Amino acid sequence: MPDSIVIIPTYNEKENIERMIRKVFSLPHDFHLLIIDDGSPDGTGNIVKGLQAEFLGKLFIEERAGKQGLGTAYILGFKWAISRKYDYIFEMDADFSHNPNDLLRLRETCAEGADMAIGSRYVKGVNVVNWPMNRVLMSYYASAYVRLITGIDIKDATAGFVCYKRKVLQTIKLDKIKFVGYAFQIEMKYTTLKHGFKVVEIPIIFTDRTEGVSKMSTRIFREAFLGVIQMRINSIFRKYPEGE
Repeated sequence: MPDSIVIIPTYNEKENIERMIRKVFSLPHDFHLLIIDDGSPDGTGNIVKGLQAEFLGKLFIEERAGKQGLGTAYILGFKWAISRKYDYIFEMDADFSHNPNDLLRLRETCAEGADMAIGSRYVKGVNVVNWPMNRVLMSYYASAYVRLITGIDIKDATAGFVCYKRKVLQTIKLDKIKFVGYAFQIEMKYTTLKHGFKVVEIPIIFTDRTEGVSKMSTRIFREAFLGVIQMRINSIFRKYPEGE
């Protein structure tokens, strides 16, 4: 059985999803794909199901009733992947802001010793294409704020392009992960580091979507801003590794 599964949450990604699926399956490594669709009214889920016969045993979909948040989609995907014993578990976006070719580099980084590999926009300067300057500054300084509050040395704390070794997700108590938006990405990285795992950032070029609509909102950003403080306070009362 292949060792790698890529988890992609979707909501209204009909313009991108088939092209993304075909691109991932064209890579020179045998990746499997799990799409988690939150009842996309544009028919994204139907497009995926229509391709399953072509990619039998490689393309999977979990459908949920309505938008339930990025974090809960990934938690569902992580548990799905753990139960099927994939060694390398990836998260990425459907809109090509993450270059699928970089899946190979993330996997290699974990295969060479990292427990978590992050596709980082900021580990070497600022590598963002087609974002307005206010969005770049908000994202860049959000990570600086996370470093200030938590003390973790991650340049791109809100990055959503990640490879985990299975043991990381088996160790973290996934049901205790609280947040659903940007803060989910921060909490996963913070918790991974608090458990003593090795986290490595590799530089990527992030290109803003050209098809479909961004899911970013002020509510998601506010959750991240306030959530970092709450997460840091809560961690004072938690013992890591948990369960010891």
